[in-house]
Amino acid sequence: MRFLLVVPPLAGHVAPLRGVAAALVRRGHSVAWCGPCPELSTLVSGRVFPAGDSGPFAVALRPPGLRGFAALKYLWESYLVPLADAMVPGVAAAVTAFAPDVVVVDQQAMAGALVAARCGLPWATSASTSTELADPLGALPKIASWVAQLQAGLRARHGVVVGDLRFSPHLVLAFTTRALAGDSRWPVAYVGPVPAPAAGEWSPVDDRPLVVVTLGTSNATAGGRFLAESLDALAAMPAVQGLVVDPSGALVSGTVGLARRIPQVAVFARASVVVCHGGHNTVCEALAAGVPLVVAPIRDDQSMLAQQVVAAGAGVRIRFDRAKAADIRTAIESAPDFADGAARIRESFEAAGGAEEAATRLESLANP
Repeated sequence: MRFLLVVPPLAGHVAPLRGVAAALVRRGHSVAWCGPCPELSTLVSGRVFPAGDSGPFAVALRPPGLRGFAALKYLWESYLVPLADAMVPGVAAAVTAFAPDVVVVDQQAMAGALVAARCGLPWATSASTSTELADPLGALPKIASWVAQLQAGLRARHGVVVGDLRFSPHLVLAFTTRALAGDSRWPVAYVGPVPAPAAGEWSPVDDRPLVVVTLGTSNATAGGRFLAESLDALAAMPAVQGLVVDPSGALVSGTVGLARRIPQVAVFARASVVVCHGGHNTVCEALAAGVPLVVAPIRDDQSMLAQQVVAAGAGVRIRFDRAKAADIRTAIESAPDFADGAARIRESFEAAGGAEEAATRLESLANP
């Protein structure tokens, strides 16, 4: 069978589908990718169909200070809708050239849903984060109506009648578990996260408990203050081994470990606590290792992920924009109390099936 994976030029959204693609290939299927280039070509291997220019949709172009509704407005008006319009011609060309049996569509690459629906192809949603599963705008009817109108405009421009472009009526793959994300108002297949393969090895400096602080790769500008406070917090904790990931390379320390990048899966396997921004992949990679979290959400889905971690008893939440060294230290010291909750989430991940379960679901969609 032939599967076309339509994605935005965003590493975090591509990441879980790489494992699914590999599982499909191992089963003898043909897989191709489609999305804005050249960025997509740097994120995946195999056959790639370009769908627009990734330059205008680079993460670095996003204003770093956006929060709340301003961030949501930018996301929809300046990113998601223009991205869908820009990608449609390339996705249509890929469908013609590749003739897929199933189109797999990331929630932020709505062009895939538009083209699949227009062509009468079965399509599956890839929910790389659990943000939309719980209907976050359900209590905000005016904003929900505004989003619906933007989608209606997309559907009208591209001649499609299908409903919400973020949720396939055929299959929604959620790369999380109910134990972490809770119930969804949509029928969802909870397949669990698909962790990236360990990229490199890592060994701790000594036997002290390891505390890792990371804000991901796209928050270097916004994260400077928080990382500096975290460095001060760890410097005052001689009983632990600290490691702060500073992509900018601006921090200096004689007692706390610093790195611009880390092999995250390998490092988390040795960690006792992870302090992070609440990015979906980071949260899931830490919990897949059973590591309790200190979550300081910055924007977008991160606040919801932080709340999920707290509700699951797998960690504690602090204020990204206000936390001082003392606050971060207190949170780190309390995090081991949530080890049992983190272990429960790890067990739910292991039972969910991951990439193999997602591949089985997609095969069933191709052969109803």
